[in-house]
Amino acid sequence: MWFLAIGLVLLLLKLAAVAPVVDWSWLVVLAPFGLAIAWWGWADSHGYTQKKVMERMDEKKAARREKALEALGQGEKQRRR
Repeated sequence: MWFLAIGLVLLLLKLAAVAPVVDWSWLVVLAPFGLAIAWWGWADSHGYTQKKVMERMDEKKAARREKALEALGQGEKQRRR
């Protein structure tokens, strides 16, 4: 995501002729897009993206479970009393 944001900013600066970006090569300006593609390729092939999604799902499950236990009077807050 950061590579895309940087690439878009550099692209807009190049097209708006803002110094010093206007003097840079197009290869340098478009490089963050290539890095984004390389990152996504690596992340997908190594399962990094899927791991992060699964971690977020586990966190949401734990939060829902704790909320349900608290609603039943058996949550962490109830145990501390």
